[in-house]
Amino acid sequence: MDERTGLPVVGMVGAGQLARMTHQAAIALGQSLRVLADSRDDGAALVAADVVVGDYRSLDDLRAFARGCDVVTFDHEHVPHEHIVALAADGVPVHPGAAALRFAQDKRAMRERLTELGVPCPRWAPISDAGELDAFATQVGWPLVLKATTGGYDGKGVWVVGNALDAAAVLASGTPLIAEQKVQIVRELAADVARSPFGQGAVWPVVETVQRDGICVEVIAPAPDLDDDTAEQVQALALRIAGELGVTGVLAVELFQTADGLLVNELAMRPHNSAHWTIEGARTSQFEQHLRAVLDYPLGSTAQTAPVVVMANLLAGPDDVVPKGIDERVHHLMAHWPEVKLHLYGKHFRPGRKVGHLTALGDDLATVRARVAEAADYLMNGERT
Repeated sequence: MDERTGLPVVGMVGAGQLARMTHQAAIALGQSLRVLADSRDDGAALVAADVVVGDYRSLDDLRAFARGCDVVTFDHEHVPHEHIVALAADGVPVHPGAAALRFAQDKRAMRERLTELGVPCPRWAPISDAGELDAFATQVGWPLVLKATTGGYDGKGVWVVGNALDAAAVLASGTPLIAEQKVQIVRELAADVARSPFGQGAVWPVVETVQRDGICVEVIAPAPDLDDDTAEQVQALALRIAGELGVTGVLAVELFQTADGLLVNELAMRPHNSAHWTIEGARTSQFEQHLRAVLDYPLGSTAQTAPVVVMANLLAGPDDVVPKGIDERVHHLMAHWPEVKLHLYGKHFRPGRKVGHLTALGDDLATVRARVAEAADYLMNGERT
């Protein structure tokens, strides 16, 4: 408990943009989020007052960080599972807990559990050698998707292979893998929900996520032309998964929409890129909701604040440098698109890295979408489309 405010202290392991935006939400709740950062240069460490520098892979560092925290949560899934178990054994409230977080850390465990629950997923199999891969390919056909069971994100740890020769190098790496059928998708959707330890649930509108090279570049809320019955089914499925897995906090359920129905692709048990739009576009942002959930506060309204919300990620260019004249571009962006909201994460620029996002609200999808795309292109490339 914070002696100055009498309010609980939330500790977030990780200090990237998710922690940075959670910190912003925490301020309105009377808190200054405590973050465990790898470096003082991390995005959240640049703005939060309560920063501990340490290694999330060190149990000693995690224990030292957790002292004085009323609850510990995460902005990534990479904390060793056994360390989360140890923190809970020490009496530290951890949300989501180790039993739930395992299904976001280990893709094989996730697929096994979702299969047990009857949740529709792509056909899949654990793969340890070429023989098992060939047998699976015989069942579902080439091409296949190989996924590292742990550690993958934003397209990393995922390989699309057209034949056994393409897969040989991945198999030779010794990486624990699962193989999945490469399904023909119409588009990708996401359902973001929150669940509290009390068991209260809340769900935002289902969104469409637009991917490029395995990285989300745009999110549209609500998903265009998604009929009400299907949207409600997706929301109910996401809430069911949260309950069955015992998730506390925000859960993102990423889905493939196919001609034959919906398939669950991935799970993330933390604030997620697919719901950044909620900062301006919903009555309660995912970041405030995550805090409410892990503190077991009543959850807030998830209603949209406008009929259409579009969020565009800002991806760093091909060079490890800040774009020339970025400050002037920010100035002109604000002047030319005053209705577009800019979020920069305080991150070093690396090729393809998410360094910020833009959000716009309105009534007409085509107009809002074009506005955000033009603003993003100008900011990152100095061009007006």
